[in-house]
Amino acid sequence: MNIVVIGGGLAGANAVEELRAQGYTDDITLLGAEPHPPYERPPLSKGVLLGNDEPDSVFVHDAQWYGDQHVDLRTGSAVTSLDLDGRKVSVGGEELHYDRLLVATGAQPRHLPAVDRSGAEVLYLRTIEDSLLLKSRLSGNVLVVGAGWVGLEVAAAARLAGAEVTVVETAELPLLGVLGPEVAPLFAELHRGHGVDLRLSTSVESVEHGAGRTRVRLSDGHEVDPDLVVVGIGAVPSVELAATAGLEVDNGVLVDAALRTANQDVFAAGDVANHDHPVLGRRIRVEHWDTAINQGKHVARVMLGSDEPYTALPYFFTDQYDLGMEYVGTLGPEGYDEVVVRRNDDGKPSTFLWIQADRVVAGMHIDDWDAIDHLRSAVGSKATAAHRDPDVPLADAVSG
Repeated sequence: MNIVVIGGGLAGANAVEELRAQGYTDDITLLGAEPHPPYERPPLSKGVLLGNDEPDSVFVHDAQWYGDQHVDLRTGSAVTSLDLDGRKVSVGGEELHYDRLLVATGAQPRHLPAVDRSGAEVLYLRTIEDSLLLKSRLSGNVLVVGAGWVGLEVAAAARLAGAEVTVVETAELPLLGVLGPEVAPLFAELHRGHGVDLRLSTSVESVEHGAGRTRVRLSDGHEVDPDLVVVGIGAVPSVELAATAGLEVDNGVLVDAALRTANQDVFAAGDVANHDHPVLGRRIRVEHWDTAINQGKHVARVMLGSDEPYTALPYFFTDQYDLGMEYVGTLGPEGYDEVVVRRNDDGKPSTFLWIQADRVVAGMHIDDWDAIDHLRSAVGSKATAAHRDPDVPLADAVSG
């Protein structure tokens, strides 16, 4: 049996590693469009951008590992077409046949055309090269468009580098869709407390660039003259190849609970996979590091014959200034009914549970590193009186 993996990211790398760990000895070809072996992306907006981590530390394995494991790793090799009937992919003028195919093409930053067309210096953060270039430009006046996770991490790195930072966000609060209006103000206060000019319910109205100067007019009437514009307004799944081939796509490649597409020999994992999650009871596409790792390993076992569904809950972490946070679960389209906030001995919020109807749908901690296992246990479970009582310690609420 011959397995081909399209996409040299974290999901693809973990899939081939697990295939070998499971004892698969036949051919594996891993095709990556970037010129590097697979690497982890979170450090690009965290440790590498801050200068705390070396760029070489992001790689899942060095190139020699793939050779030792008899994985045919082809970097700089973008697949140009996929033939489902013929079970083959075209890359670099060559056709490769497969018995099992994994689509792990990831996602790309969502662009802001008005900024792109202006001629101003604008950066999007996705690759190692993006991160290193951005790190070298974090000075002067930086405008960040978008107050999501990446935008806020870039803002924090820029402030720590001494830049003046303006963040523009169309929503009323940063991270509003993830945290809700009860918790999102914590991140607004965090950034304003570090000198960020955070402009909410605001959008970019116009961008003018000429004679070495950029002027950005915002919808609130404010004008900014940034030396650099960083756009972080989300990502879109890279589905073009799959869609052209005839795979079902809708905000990603549609897969069942076990990460299989409607084509019995084709699977998808990572940022590009729109997964029918058996625990959440709905489809979800997750762009986080943890999901790429775990889906990559899971789909490898499914390609080898397992029928187990993928049940892990979404997980995310962030580091901004001196704040560390871990988040598990997801609010989903139905939102939530209440948020339970537990505080530490200093009275500061430390853990959060979002409850919808009779279930805990998401949990988060801030700088409470012993809490994550308790949060994982709580999310997805029936919400009890103990869950809802902030005076009951989280560990007791979960164990009870």
